[in-house]
Amino acid sequence: MSRITVERALVSVSDKTGLEELARRLADAGVEIVSSGGTAEAISAAGIPVTTVADVTGADEMLGGRVKTLHPNIHGGILADLGDPGHRADLTERGIAPFQLVVVNLYPFEATVAGDPQPAEAIEQIDIGGPAMIRAAAKNHAWVAVVVSPDRYGAVAEAVESGGLDDALRFELAREAFARTAAYDAAIVAWLNRDEVLPAEMTIGLTRSDELRYGENPHQRAAIYAQPGRPGWWKHARRHQGKAMSFNNYADTEAAWRLAADLSRPGAVIVKHTNACGAAEAADAAAAFREAWDCDPLSAFGGVIALNTELDEATAEEIAPYFVEVVIAPSATTAALEALAGKKNLRVLTAPFPAGAALDFRRVEGGMLVQERDAIDVSGGGLPEGWTIAGSRRPTDAEVADLRFAWTVAGHTKSNAIVIAKGRAAVGVGAGDQSRVGAAQRAIGRAGDRAMGAVAASDAFFPFRDGIDLLAEAGVSAVAEPGGSLRDREVVEAAEEHGMAVVFTHRRHFRH
Repeated sequence: MSRITVERALVSVSDKTGLEELARRLADAGVEIVSSGGTAEAISAAGIPVTTVADVTGADEMLGGRVKTLHPNIHGGILADLGDPGHRADLTERGIAPFQLVVVNLYPFEATVAGDPQPAEAIEQIDIGGPAMIRAAAKNHAWVAVVVSPDRYGAVAEAVESGGLDDALRFELAREAFARTAAYDAAIVAWLNRDEVLPAEMTIGLTRSDELRYGENPHQRAAIYAQPGRPGWWKHARRHQGKAMSFNNYADTEAAWRLAADLSRPGAVIVKHTNACGAAEAADAAAAFREAWDCDPLSAFGGVIALNTELDEATAEEIAPYFVEVVIAPSATTAALEALAGKKNLRVLTAPFPAGAALDFRRVEGGMLVQERDAIDVSGGGLPEGWTIAGSRRPTDAEVADLRFAWTVAGHTKSNAIVIAKGRAAVGVGAGDQSRVGAAQRAIGRAGDRAMGAVAASDAFFPFRDGIDLLAEAGVSAVAEPGGSLRDREVVEAAEEHGMAVVFTHRRHFRH
């Protein structure tokens, strides 16, 4: 294994975190430091010897700093293959000394565009010299080590002090460097495409945030990745207790958290295998949880609980007797955390609500399916905007409130989906069935006698009257569905026969 001794380092960083300590350790190890602009000023101000880029190139920086390192004396020193006699001869002829270490981090483009800047401000934060130096050093990692993150300063300084950087470390640093420039370019492309919902080209940079114990099953490897500059709720979540989150935990918690965020407050959701097996809105969190749990206690076992209001002591005490994997809420009281502290394996999270990303992605072989994220908004009072009464009976105010609730839950449930609700609580959920009548049967089976006087929501239209007949026989008094079937008239006539109110939402919420 070859080791490269560092005699000369090029240091040019936008983020000055850890700069002084790194520069001091390099200088103490006898390394000549070459730097430019604000980096050189910061190193010099710390009393550490530094050679300016202008001294190396013989040319002052120009264009307001846009051009300073783009010079043969810099890039020749980075790119030279010292195993090639011709390269060595070129360096000697031109009087260029090689670099063995390049430390560069880039202008804060991602942070700048996150603040919705003026276009000119964003453009100015597109780094040119930085990526050029990083890519040059990474390409030539056989002879040069490249560092793009302050997180690596300690290990690199230690290697320098110990005699140099070996092949394995240089390779790993080069891989990180190319990943960084790829993510940086992806952020720029995304910003340039900001007004295009589905642009002709889409580049996504992802950074591994955490390795998971395994995937959906123990034989599958898994990790969770973050999109730089767009951290999700999970990146900001605080785990107060319990084991690390698993692949399935993240998937179920995402589903529960998104549904909880769409419910009125206080609201509670229980999810199993990304489908709600309980959901309710009530006067307080404890009551919402009880009603959500009562929807389907058998399925709720080992599920994920999401509360869209603070987890308080009363609610925690209601949860404590049950086996669940995760509890998530926007906040939690100290007393609530103490009430659940004895359940060592229970993961208790507090997190911001999902921000509502603009796009959904689904992997297919060799590509991606991309769509706008489905939005469900029935906020406010009365019949939601765009809904129409399809039959002769107008639903009561209580039925409308329950229909709004059932519609929201159905929109978050895998298709085919039927949700039966009463008193703004789900009493039966039929999810992921291959037929709509099958979904109705599942929902009715879970609801039992509670279907009497309840309402139902269907995520897509009823293709035949059989689903309506089943729901009416179970006692359901009102239904919300998109409409649009060739047999809408037949379906509405069936509802009329049963004295059932029917509203058309004119919007489908398939979820595959």
